[in-house]
Amino acid sequence: MLVLCGSAISNYYNKVKLALLEKGVPFSEEHVGTGGSGEELLGASPLAKIPFIRTERGPLCESQVILEYIEAAYPAPPLLPAEPFAAAKVRELIAFVDLHLELVARELYPKAFFGAQVSEDNAARIRKSLEKNIAAFKRLARFAPYLAGDTFTQADCTAWNSLPLVSMATKAVYGEDLLAAGGIDWKPYVRFIGERPSAQKVAADRKAEQARIATRA
Repeated sequence: MLVLCGSAISNYYNKVKLALLEKGVPFSEEHVGTGGSGEELLGASPLAKIPFIRTERGPLCESQVILEYIEAAYPAPPLLPAEPFAAAKVRELIAFVDLHLELVARELYPKAFFGAQVSEDNAARIRKSLEKNIAAFKRLARFAPYLAGDTFTQADCTAWNSLPLVSMATKAVYGEDLLAAGGIDWKPYVRFIGERPSAQKVAADRKAEQARIATRA
């Protein structure tokens, strides 16, 4: 059986988990934190990043690579369109969310969520990049009702887990939700996806992990 390794607090872990649940793929979960240095961890994820999966043929890391593997190994129900251009448009949206929104906003997380400092120059630089990238993303995202159109895809596994983080981080640092300010009406979309049983499972497990971490702290 496939093993999903990581933490339910991670949006990239939950991106993969949501896809597995949507496809009905049997899997178990193994809690793995970030920043480890053991040989077993580095053998599975050489940068000690989460998530990664363990398969019968060996480990596999990087969330989007894992989604592509899952799609090929468990094609039904599909989370990518069969038509090549339509599938590429889904991947385009994923790249925008992962690389141009979440990865840029991630520089704000130390201040937004952990009380660290971000210099004024860095905050201004990040804001400029996000405002540009959000405007570009708005040109691609359809929300009709799913991110890529009328069908749930890998793009929704990505966006549902990451857009709220971008919103929360920018609001915490700048006092303004840059997604909303840029014309991205993300809240109804997140509520809509959140009605799916798979999303409800991911959300419940994430909430339980947050409570566990708070108790330990």
